[in-house]
Amino acid sequence: MVDSDGFRPNIGIMLCNDDGKLLWARRVNQDAWQFPQGGIGRNESPEEALYRELFEEVGLTADDVRVLGRTRHWLRYRLPRNLVRFHSKPVCIGQKQIWFLLQIKSRDDSVCLDRYKKPEFDRWRWIDYWEPIEWVVQFKRRVYACALNELASLILPESSRDMPDKYRQLVVLPEIEKNHQKRS
Repeated sequence: MVDSDGFRPNIGIMLCNDDGKLLWARRVNQDAWQFPQGGIGRNESPEEALYRELFEEVGLTADDVRVLGRTRHWLRYRLPRNLVRFHSKPVCIGQKQIWFLLQIKSRDDSVCLDRYKKPEFDRWRWIDYWEPIEWVVQFKRRVYACALNELASLILPESSRDMPDKYRQLVVLPEIEKNHQKRS
């Protein structure tokens, strides 16, 4: 499913533990780490997609987590030209995402990356809250910065909520993205 602007609706999942660390997962057979994320089906709400993707990607159910919050608007990123599948119709030029911040209630060993038939990740670890901005692939960096910035107050103590200076410029969305957010 791709919207009229070429963006695929998607959810992103930031899963934290009691120490405010975030689950960071490595894509199967790649040196690429990211948060779990996935598409929203045609007749699926973002919340329904959240729980489906949570189970498919990290093996957790609604009983294993508590929803702390979500982003207010869609956050968009464009795919690099070499990743756009121009032969597919409609052409998908990127993702528009609603991000959820969850807290794990169950034990760490409840995380299971191969519970679903086709695992997307082969390793995971807990990392510091702002660290993903540094390590995620470049074209997702702004979306990660915006989502982390918006949801920081839900888990970080006031003294740690300020985004490190080197990432602040990423939180300013281009005008075209602001216009898209108003329409969506």
